[in-house]
Amino acid sequence: MVTRYRVEAGGEGGFRADVSAAMGVLAARTGFLDAVLGRNADEPTLWTLTMRWRDVGSYRRALSSYDVKVTAVPLLSRALDEPSAYELYERWEAAVGEHARPR
Repeated sequence: MVTRYRVEAGGEGGFRADVSAAMGVLAARTGFLDAVLGRNADEPTLWTLTMRWRDVGSYRRALSSYDVKVTAVPLLSRALDEPSAYELYERWEAAVGEHARPR
């Protein structure tokens, strides 16, 4: 799950607080693996939230939770309007020097 956000200068603190609250409820859902929040080095108003889930079904089921609807969906609805669900095809890990193709 990859979502991108446009956050105007001065709005970073509120945005990060919203992400933190959303991640608090999403991370508690079955199938959540991890998440990373990043900011573009060349265009600092562009942010990305990348979440890994066991499968797309886990993510979609998480969205039906009341806590997620109240806390996370308002943040997710502010994402840029573009596809956000991706399947993992290859993975490289520097620490272990491994390359894997999950499918």
